[in-house]
Amino acid sequence: MDAGGTDRSTEDGGRRGGIRTALTGLTTRGRSFLAAGIAAAVCAYVLGQSDLLRVGLLLGALPLICATVLYRTRHQVAGSRRLSPGRVPAGSEARVHLRVDNVSRLPTGLLMLQDRVPYVLGPRPRFVLDRVEPGGRREVSYRVRSDLRGRYPLGPLQLRLTDPFGLCELTRSFSTYDTLTVTPRVEALPPVRLSGEAKGYGEGRQRSLALAGDDDVIPRGYRYGDDLRRVHWRSTARYGELMVRREEQPQRARCTVLLDTRGVAFDGAGPDSAFEWAVSGAASVLVHMLERGFSVRLLTDSGDSVPGEGADGFAGASQGTADAAGLMMDTLAVIDHSDGTGLSRAYDVLRGGNEGLLVAFFGDLDEEQATVVAKMRRRSGGALAFVLDGESWDREPVGAPRPLDRSEERLRMLREAGWTAVRVPRGTSLEELWRLADRERTGLTATSGGEGAR
Repeated sequence: MDAGGTDRSTEDGGRRGGIRTALTGLTTRGRSFLAAGIAAAVCAYVLGQSDLLRVGLLLGALPLICATVLYRTRHQVAGSRRLSPGRVPAGSEARVHLRVDNVSRLPTGLLMLQDRVPYVLGPRPRFVLDRVEPGGRREVSYRVRSDLRGRYPLGPLQLRLTDPFGLCELTRSFSTYDTLTVTPRVEALPPVRLSGEAKGYGEGRQRSLALAGDDDVIPRGYRYGDDLRRVHWRSTARYGELMVRREEQPQRARCTVLLDTRGVAFDGAGPDSAFEWAVSGAASVLVHMLERGFSVRLLTDSGDSVPGEGADGFAGASQGTADAAGLMMDTLAVIDHSDGTGLSRAYDVLRGGNEGLLVAFFGDLDEEQATVVAKMRRRSGGALAFVLDGESWDREPVGAPRPLDRSEERLRMLREAGWTAVRVPRGTSLEELWRLADRERTGLTATSGGEGAR
């Protein structure tokens, strides 16, 4: 079974409405038959025509019989839904599989199946199912697609039952629904070295060993399955129980991805807006760093971190790469603009210690916020900033020349503070900017080294 949610339920509803509920399902044809039967019965009584009375009784009884039979058999159908997959990037398709089982001993009539989906996923799917034999099943599927990230409910599944004469139809809903998560688009990034002075990026990452030698051994108690060659006999004699050397514990390199979500920093909306580019860029960097074995966390301007508070909010060795990536993608799928106007809360989180590599996606920065961002740069780690100008994105067509505005001054402030700062023009891919940032970092490092030599 493919990944995704699965639900199964029988048709809900009870018999509380009785004949009143059944009568509400009469179609126009059924109501016409009922009205004609009543009229014929009244005329037969007035005119004293027994034959006309029989016709009136037949016309009036037929829709009532169909409604009663249809009402009493509507509970004998079960349905299920399966998503494949349950989490997709924006612009990609997911397939929804529907299954209807006839769990009664009688065949069903004509069935119309309808699933409720939000309008952004496409038109509401409808299927007509022929007679389903006792114990039989019918399977259908449809595709959904959205260019907008988010979490979208699918369901509840609706089933419309009709009689062979078309006199009555009843619509019933199943009790459960699924949720489709549309995550931001993820762009594959090349494995370049962007750390600069950062310890713990690429080949130059620091590793600490718990075992430094016989004099610095930190033993622990023997556990079932430990290799006997790791037994530390001196500690065993000292403590009176079997002790073993600890395994080497490499320290995982860390990376913090900072996403600016301030509503005042971005203009425009929609899948091609500057904010959506920033969200997609943050998602791409998170996936890239997790695939390279980094301990990664997602930090927003409000100071909230994902995946959690444990281990300073980083996804460590105890949390699988797939789980960490899924949790962060789920967060980015529903992230929206914050009400904050500053980046001080994010700075308070970052100034606590060595955070390794810092990759940030910013919107418009005024002089005050640019000063706060400049302080985020730690000497012990590299810092890379993608700065988007929301106003220029909103008015600047793709390929237009870059306007001269205050963004260059903000970039200069960040570069003087040690950031590798890159301006994000409209229509540029993250891969191009990722390589550009690497070239700028290499140039800055070479320049610094030459000045030091002089």
